[in-house]
Amino acid sequence: MTLDKIMSHPVATVEMDDTLKDIKDLLDHASFHHVLVVENGVLWGVISDRDIYRELSPTLGTPLETHRDLSMLNKRAHTFMTRKPVTLPKTANLFDAVHIFTHNDISCIPIVDAEKHVLGIVTTHDLLKLLEANRYRFNESMVAPTKGHSS
Repeated sequence: MTLDKIMSHPVATVEMDDTLKDIKDLLDHASFHHVLVVENGVLWGVISDRDIYRELSPTLGTPLETHRDLSMLNKRAHTFMTRKPVTLPKTANLFDAVHIFTHNDISCIPIVDAEKHVLGIVTTHDLLKLLEANRYRFNESMVAPTKGHSS
């Protein structure tokens, strides 16, 4: 199965100079955990909700909050994004994505064309949903639930 069959699109994107606050607000009100950083439609980086929380001060929003904590909200995407993310073309297959997920510490793969224009995104959650939707197509001996497991 090729990735164009399972990728999510359109994809949430931000620009290089968008602020940490704006990106945090976007992710706080969304059902996704990653945004792609683009300029002129070309992929430059990835930001996950984990990246956002790593940048935030634990005292933000508390009585111990400082001016420095608040100024962190003005950081620009290009200063904390993951640069040169691992990507795949839409013609790559499911096992290419599985290989990348298992050999890299990432949870999303941007799907791009030859010029790095964003076409979609595949996440580990997408793969789990695919497995769940097709669980009866797999050999029962390969994926038989353990005893005592309830669904």
